[in-house]
Amino acid sequence: MILFLATILGWFPLHANDQPQRPRITGIAHVRVYSTNLDNSRRFYGQIVGLGRATAGCPAPAQSCFVVNDHQQIEIEPATTPAKPNFVAEVAFTTDDVGAMRRYLVAQGIPVGAISNDAGAQPHFELLDPEGHPIAFVETVPRASFKPSADQLSTRLLHAGFVVHDSRVEDRFYRGLLGFRMYWRGGFKDADIDWEEIQVPDGSDWIEYMLNIPSTADHQELGVQNHFSLAVVDAKAAIERIHARGLTNTDAPEIGRDGKWAVDVYDPDATRVEFMEFRPAQKPCCNPYTAPHPTR
Repeated sequence: MILFLATILGWFPLHANDQPQRPRITGIAHVRVYSTNLDNSRRFYGQIVGLGRATAGCPAPAQSCFVVNDHQQIEIEPATTPAKPNFVAEVAFTTDDVGAMRRYLVAQGIPVGAISNDAGAQPHFELLDPEGHPIAFVETVPRASFKPSADQLSTRLLHAGFVVHDSRVEDRFYRGLLGFRMYWRGGFKDADIDWEEIQVPDGSDWIEYMLNIPSTADHQELGVQNHFSLAVVDAKAAIERIHARGLTNTDAPEIGRDGKWAVDVYDPDATRVEFMEFRPAQKPCCNPYTAPHPTR
């Protein structure tokens, strides 16, 4: 009798086979950045980077969205006062079933927000990762009418990076719970680990842990570390076009420790925007790549 009552009242925990299964995580949907001057940010992302403004699918609290391709965009949110130290406001990941993803996380004891569908936006929900970085999951419906313009420097958002203080804590969430996999890791010196790149489980976009950053880092340093990357075929050609559009205060193209050509520019609030080639031009330092490279 007790067993019968316990069963119908749900007192027994679910069997492992009855636990919600994690749906696919296929890539990065958007990166949202803070802006202290929306007009300046709009000119940078629209005229310098050459991205078109989204006419739909710009969820609150973003004030402007710039389309990278049929399923990725850069979003601009007004900075609050006092200004936040990390100007990467949110990184969102694409999933094919946002409801199932939320049920999966809830079953694992992760606090998550409600699913919302702002006017013109896709279903999504928000949460914080273990170190407090705002992230989201978006069920993306591709924009059927998307066509890149001739001014657009990139049609692929490759990765987003943010400062991580304890990679073991973050790994339990991203790699253990969500299934991200190691792509590459290395450092300024061969024996060091200053960066860890982990890909989404069902695609080739990745996030990058920026490690060994002091807690006293100022806004300029944090702008270098908390960043995102757009893919280009030729980093040198990309920076030539950027210079021709009037932005001359940029870094020079170089081959990074990961073996890839890249070049850095900075938006009006000092957030680094990296233009990176798809594949390495030479062998990386420190460790080999352990997952597939992105393609166009």
